[in-house]
Amino acid sequence: MGLKKFKPTTPSRRWMSGSDFKEITKHEPERSLIVALKQSGGRNNYGRITVRHQAGGHKRFLRLIDFKRDLFDQQGKIIAIEYDPNRSARIALVEYPNNIKRYILAPVGMKVGDEIISSSQKETEIKAGNCLLLKYIPSGTLIHNLELAKGKGGQIVRGAGTSAQIMAKEGGFAHVKLPSGEVRLISLECRATIGQMGNIDHEAISIGKAGRKRWMGIKPTVRGLAMNPVDHPHGGGEGKSGQGNPHPVSKWGQPTKGYRTRKPNRYSNKFIVKRRKP
Repeated sequence: MGLKKFKPTTPSRRWMSGSDFKEITKHEPERSLIVALKQSGGRNNYGRITVRHQAGGHKRFLRLIDFKRDLFDQQGKIIAIEYDPNRSARIALVEYPNNIKRYILAPVGMKVGDEIISSSQKETEIKAGNCLLLKYIPSGTLIHNLELAKGKGGQIVRGAGTSAQIMAKEGGFAHVKLPSGEVRLISLECRATIGQMGNIDHEAISIGKAGRKRWMGIKPTVRGLAMNPVDHPHGGGEGKSGQGNPHPVSKWGQPTKGYRTRKPNRYSNKFIVKRRKP
């Protein structure tokens, strides 16, 4: 899980870096666990762009990840660590008894040959890759793939290098510190997987050139100042002046720096013990 640098054969290559993929042991996905991924280009069913800056990119297959980990009390064996183009983290191919195969998210230290288990028993070993109820995970343990609702499957803490930490337990809830710094109440009946997410070096990757973003299906973002008045509130004017010095707003006139858009008294407010820093 390291980085590789490139020889500066072009200006864009001088600062470019990427993953060395040394941890990858299998280069073709498991055919029974992939489906075709249809790309929308940011367009809705009328063909109108509803999400800007999306188009093109390399063709991908969607890997079916087991976020629920619902094969309980069955010992699984890691048979491969694979690359997933749809996420920053690596995935692991697990083989269970009766030749059942599943993809799971690969935490730090997971390697081929390791055995993992998902269980509701208190006696389950606290080991990276094992999935338990929060009430059976000791305080201070690093976790990932965390459920927000019982039985729904892991929804948060799934990106490369991320981890949450159980701070305390009381009143049927665990106080969980999330990667953002937010401390949140989560039911002790929810499940989480032990360990920190793998591919820690992902955040240090330097894209290097615009074309590499296009391979990812991301189009350029044009500054409002460079547009015409009809296209953006910041547009128009002579040279780089724009329309005087307006308050920064979005294309639709909503303030973009420090303006709070979150409505009060939302459902989740009562579960937030400490908010993240703005």
